[in-house]
Amino acid sequence: MYPKKLSFLLFLAVSIVAEAQTSLTPDQLWKLGRVSGRGISKDSKYVVYSVSTPNIETDKSSSKTYIIPINGGTPTEIKNADSLLANTKISPDGKYKISSEEVKIKKISGSDFYPDLPKSNVLIYDQLNYRHWDEWEDGKFGHVMLTPINGDPAKDLMQGEPYDCPQKPFGGDEDFVWSTDGKKVVYVAKKKFGTPYAISTNTDLYAYDIATGTTTNLTEENKGYDINPTFNQHGQMAWLQMKRDGYESDKQDLIVSNGTTKMNLTAQRDDIHVESYTWNEDGRSLFFIAPTNGTLQLFKVTYPGLTKMMPMISQITKGDFDVSAIVGQSGNTLIVSRSDMNHAAELYSVNLTDGQLTQLTHVNDDTYSKLSMCKTERRFVKTVDGKNMLVWVIYPPNFDPKQKYPALLYCQGGPQSPLTQFYSFRWNFQLMASQGYIVVAPNRRGMPGHGTRWNEQISKDHGGIVMQDYLSAIDNVSKEVFVDKNRLGCVGASYGGYSAFMLAGMHQKRFKTFIAHDGIFDFRSMYGSTEEVWFPDWDYGGAYWDTKNLAAQKSYREFSPSNFVAKWDAPILIFQGGKDYRVPLEQSLQAFQAAQLRGIKSRLVVLPDENHWVLHAQNAQVWQREFFKWLKETL
Repeated sequence: MYPKKLSFLLFLAVSIVAEAQTSLTPDQLWKLGRVSGRGISKDSKYVVYSVSTPNIETDKSSSKTYIIPINGGTPTEIKNADSLLANTKISPDGKYKISSEEVKIKKISGSDFYPDLPKSNVLIYDQLNYRHWDEWEDGKFGHVMLTPINGDPAKDLMQGEPYDCPQKPFGGDEDFVWSTDGKKVVYVAKKKFGTPYAISTNTDLYAYDIATGTTTNLTEENKGYDINPTFNQHGQMAWLQMKRDGYESDKQDLIVSNGTTKMNLTAQRDDIHVESYTWNEDGRSLFFIAPTNGTLQLFKVTYPGLTKMMPMISQITKGDFDVSAIVGQSGNTLIVSRSDMNHAAELYSVNLTDGQLTQLTHVNDDTYSKLSMCKTERRFVKTVDGKNMLVWVIYPPNFDPKQKYPALLYCQGGPQSPLTQFYSFRWNFQLMASQGYIVVAPNRRGMPGHGTRWNEQISKDHGGIVMQDYLSAIDNVSKEVFVDKNRLGCVGASYGGYSAFMLAGMHQKRFKTFIAHDGIFDFRSMYGSTEEVWFPDWDYGGAYWDTKNLAAQKSYREFSPSNFVAKWDAPILIFQGGKDYRVPLEQSLQAFQAAQLRGIKSRLVVLPDENHWVLHAQNAQVWQREFFKWLKETL
C-alpha cells in the first residue's frame, strides 16, 4: 500500500495528465503526417519512406523522405531516395527502361476536327466512354514506352491502340513490369474502346517480346480482371484475378503461372479476397493482405509448383488493427504499414516466424501523446435472418456509461469494400467519437472478409436486406442505457450516401438527422450518367428499359431512394463533388431539390473541384466544419 501522501501525489499526477489530454479536432487531423513506405534499400539495411503533411494555409502538402535502420533506430532525412532503391523499370541486362506516356490517338476536340478553329472549346463523342472518374476523355491514352539506354528513340509498345496502360483511374507503375530474364515486358490493359469499354471489367495481361516485337495475351481465357503482374527469380509470374466480366467486386484470387500451367492459390478459401501481395524472397511462397473479421491481416501461401501438393494458407498477423500495405522484405523480416481507428498508418516490422509486430516509425507519436484515445469494441448482432453480424462500436474519449450519448450509424461505401480498422482523413471514427458521439459501424452484407456468400448478397438487392442489417445494428446498440435514443444520426458516403437516402424513407422515426456524401439518389438517372456502366449492369441487374429483366425492374422499383421521398421526415445534409463522374452531380441536386420542395430542413454543400473524394486541405476543413455544425444543429 502507498503512503497517503504518495497516493495523493500519484492521483494528482494522473489528474493533471488526464486534464492535459485533448480530443481530436479536424485541424489536428489534417496536421498528422501521412506515412508511406517506399521500399527497402538495395543493401537491405534500411527502410525508405516518405511523410506527406498537408498545410491548411497553403492548401498544399509537403513531403520529406527518410531512411531508418530495418531493425529500428533514428530516422535520417535523405534527398536521393531513388539512388538507394532498386530501379525495377530498368531491364535486367541494363539495356532498356520502360515507362508510360500519354499519346494522342483519337480526335475529340473541336480543333481536332476543325483546325481553323483553334480557340474552340468543344468535345465531340460518338461512343462511350466519354468521361471517367474525374476527367473527360481527350483522345490521349497511356502507352508503355520502351527506351534504349544508349539514347536511341523510344518505341511505343501499344502503337496506335486506343487503350490505356496504366489503367484508369487508379493504375500505376505496377501495371507494366519486366519478366525475370528481361526478354519480355508484361503490361495490363483493357483492350476495348467506346461502349464495350464502359460495360466491361475484362483487363488482361499482355507480354511484349523484345526480340520479335510480337504481343501475346497471357490471360485471354479469363473474362474478368487480371492485374498486378510480378515475377520471382525463377521466372514464375503471379497476378490478381477476378473471374466474371462486369463484376468489379468479384472474389479476387492470387494466381501463379510457370509459363505453361496456371494455379489459383486462394480458390480453396471462400473467405479470402486478396487485396495486395508480394513474392517471398525465396520465390516458393507469397505474402498477401486480405480482410478477415473486420480487419486487414497478413497471410502467407505456398506455391507448390509442379508438385501435386495443395497450396497452404496461413495467417501471420492477428489483432484489432489493419495491415494495409507490404513495403518489402529482408530475410525473416517483412516491413508493412499498419493502422487502427485511433492511429494513422505507421511502418512496422513483422517477425515472419511468430507474427510479432514492432513499430519502426513514430511520426505522429507527439500528437497522440496529447490526445485522448477512443475505445473500439467488437459486437455481434443478430440480423433479421438470424446471422451474426460484426459491428464496430467506437466510444467517445473518457466514456462514462452513466451518461447518455448521441449515436451515429456509419454506412460504409463501396458497396463491397471491407469495414476494418482503417484510419480515414475524412470519415474518421476517432474524430467523430471525440466530438461526443458513439459511432456504430456495421459489417453489413456486401463486405469481404466474412465469406463470399455474405459479400455477394448485396448484388441486385441494393436496398433490400442490407438496410435491415443497418437497422439491426443501430437498434441493438440503442438498447444500451448510455445511448440517447432520441439523438440518433445516420451518415455515409458513396454507397453509404445512398444508404442514407434510402434509410431516410424507411427509418420509421429512428433517426433525427441524415448526412449523405456523393450518394446515389435516382437509379434511372444514375444508369444514364455514370461512367462505368458495368456497375449498375451488375448491381442493379441491367437497364431500366429492359422490361423483361425482373431483377432490374425490381431494383428500379424497390431500391431507388427517389421513389420514397414522400416518406422523408428528417433533416438532411448533402455533400457533392463537382468532378465526381462515378456518382454524378445531378444525384445530389435531385435529392436536395426534393428535400427543399418537401419543406424538409436540408443543406447542399458542393465541392466543384473534388471528385468522389475530398483531396484539398481547405475543402476538407470546410467539409469537417459543415459536418459537425450540422450535427450540432440537428442532433
